[in-house]
Amino acid sequence: MNITSLDDLIVAARAQPEPQRLLFVFTKVELPDDCTPAQRASFEAGSGGALTPLACLDKPPEEIGSFAELLEESRQHIPDWAIVFVAAISGRNGQAPATEDAEAPLNKMVDMIKTGLIGSLIPFDARGETVLIGP
Repeated sequence: MNITSLDDLIVAARAQPEPQRLLFVFTKVELPDDCTPAQRASFEAGSGGALTPLACLDKPPEEIGSFAELLEESRQHIPDWAIVFVAAISGRNGQAPATEDAEAPLNKMVDMIKTGLIGSLIPFDARGETVLIGP
């Protein structure tokens, strides 16, 4: 399946042979304090910046009706997020992962975002569409 939207990912997670738990790290784009004038100009023109994690969430895909519902819920608690990174953890023997099982992977995701090592995460924008992040 080609994942081009968060709704695609939700459908794919529900179709897995073992129950899944989706992991979300909501971020905003900021300009670092030590930026150069060129970086500032680029940022003000709408590109560049650094991703700063704001909040984490984990849910089974069955609790997420659609991206629109997730967006509405997230905007109530994290109104200024710009990019959400998503990963999944799989259950075993028909047993879904618990929230406690998500804590370490979520912390790892936050560390990955802070260091820019995001290759294994799927980023989505506020429209629920995949985003290409890079130079």
